[in-house]
Parts: sequence; structure tokens; C-alpha cells
Amino acid sequence: MIHSMTLFERPFHSIKSGRKVVEVRLNDERRRKVKIGDVIEFAKLPDKKETIRAEVLELREYNTFEEMYEDIPFQDFDCESWTMEEMIEATYKIYTREQEQQWGTLAIKIKELA
Repeated sequence: MIHSMTLFERPFHSIKSGRKVVEVRLNDERRRKVKIGDVIEFAKLPDKKETIRAEVLELREYNTFEEMYEDIPFQDFDCESWTMEEMIEATYKIYTREQEQQWGTLAIKIKELA
């Protein structure tokens, strides 16, 4: 199955270059349909004209983003020089604490498809 998602420019290029191998999402109804072996087509914001495809290699569910970041090395997000505080702060600019509490979080390990 192919799933469509959007990304801001920095994470888009991090995936494209192979530096980012884990994508962070809420574990909402749409993401619960994603399975290992599926393909995600990421469109780069804001215009969505550039896309990349990645295969889903692994799915890990967490209650909070902090739990996720404690478990997965920051380099897998292409954020090796970041602090935990910076990781969480950046995530809460995209998702709210209420969304996190309602849905939980999902780490999607991916590999870009050539």
C-alpha cells in the first residue's frame, strides 16, 4: 500500500540524502494503517511538487515523543547535535501535547527507494 504524507524542507532533504532513517508521527488513525513493507510518498512543503518514496522497515509505538527520543538515537532523525529539549520543542511546533496524549506517537523506520 502507498501512503501520502508531507514534510518540511529540512526533513525532506535529510531523508533524500539518507541521513534521516526514522520519521516521527502521531499514531493517529491514518498512521495506524501503515504496515511494514508499505511505501510512503513524502511531498515537500509548501508546494508539494517534489516527492520521494520510502519503504517502511519498522514501526515502533510510544506514549510520548520523549519516550521515543529516549529510545532511538538522535542520529536516526538526523539530529545528532540536538538536545532532548530541542527535539521536544521542535516536535511541539508541529504537534500539540493534546494530540500526543490522545494518539500516542509512532516512529517509522524507513529506507528511501531509488
